[in-house]
Amino acid sequence: MVQPEAFLVFVHDALNGMLRILEELGDDRINQRPDLPEANSPYIIMAHCVGLTHYWIGRVCAGRPYARDRDGEFSAHGSLADMQQAVRDLQGHLADDIKRVQVDQPAAGELDGRHRDLHHLKQGDFLMRCYKELAQHHGHMDITRDILRQG
Repeated sequence: MVQPEAFLVFVHDALNGMLRILEELGDDRINQRPDLPEANSPYIIMAHCVGLTHYWIGRVCAGRPYARDRDGEFSAHGSLADMQQAVRDLQGHLADDIKRVQVDQPAAGELDGRHRDLHHLKQGDFLMRCYKELAQHHGHMDITRDILRQG
């Protein structure tokens, strides 16, 4: 297992990569949804990634209080500046959170109802879960950007 501090490099790469996509699209397109059933805007995808990272690394691994509004993530909209600030705030928390992670220990914070069946996993497993989600949504955002560019 990679050390938590080294692992954080990959998390930042995913977050920064998605933020670059938002910057490419600009304020005029980051809240647009592709014309596909149940498609999400790039802003929604990023809001979801910010929320899930606060949850998995901040709350579950580090034990930092975080009241996640997962449903709200999927109706989020705002400006590029709003999301840049949200990512900066998240990255500031992560710098402290990662120091408290003990990869071989159980969750330090409470798992929500959707994830209670994962109580047997260790913090290192939850780090991987978070990164899997970020990598998946980074690719998702790449495709969403390409669709929105096509018009």
